[in-house]
Amino acid sequence: MKTLVFAPVAATQFDALPSAAQVAIEPALTRYAIGGLGDMKRLKDREGHRMRVGEYRVIFDETRTTILALRIGRRNTNTYS
Repeated sequence: MKTLVFAPVAATQFDALPSAAQVAIEPALTRYAIGGLGDMKRLKDREGHRMRVGEYRVIFDETRTTILALRIGRRNTNTYS
């Protein structure tokens, strides 16, 4: 299992989300950290990955032992870029 870490910006964005979104995002990231499961793709225009969770997107970097959430926001806006 990889360690899940939120960057300060991502933590602030996560805290500002509605509770229903938080309840969906946290287990989705945990599932990915444990078993690599989820709607994840490597980004084409920059380093990192993205995970879609409903109408939200999590931008993150990954090493062998850690997942670092960088940005979290709605998919239909650029708040996560």
